[in-house]
Amino acid sequence: MVIVDTTVWVDYFRGLQNPQTDWLHEEADRQRLGLTDLILCEVLQGVRDETAARHVRQELLKCEVFEAVGIPLAIEAARNYRTLRSHGHTVRKTIDCLIATFCLRQRHSLLHRDRDFDPFEKLLGLIVIHP
Repeated sequence: MVIVDTTVWVDYFRGLQNPQTDWLHEEADRQRLGLTDLILCEVLQGVRDETAARHVRQELLKCEVFEAVGIPLAIEAARNYRTLRSHGHTVRKTIDCLIATFCLRQRHSLLHRDRDFDPFEKLLGLIVIHP
C-alpha cells in the first residue's frame, strides 16, 4: 500500500506536474493507494468551494482511507518525535509525525513532497517512494 501525502494530493488536484504527481498519474491504476483521515482532512480544508470539495472528496474516497490516530499511535508518534529531535531533527508539524508513524507501524510506503519526512526515512526506516 502506498499512502499519498497531502503535499502530493494538493499538487495533483491543482494540476501541477512534478515527479510525485507524475508517479501518481502513472501508477494510480497499478498500485494500491491510500490515505489517512488526517490527510483527507488536510486536503479538503484547502479546497475553496463546495463544488470542488465534493469532487476532491469523491476522488479521494476511491482510495482506502485509514483512521490513523488513537492512543497507541499518538504515544508512538511522540516517541518518534523525541528520537528524531535527539538526533538533531525537529519535525515542524505534529500531523507529519502521526502520518509517518502510521506508515512505519503498518509498513506502508509513503509518497510525499515534504522534507519533514526525510529523517523518518533516514533514521527510522520509513519506506518512501522516490519517483
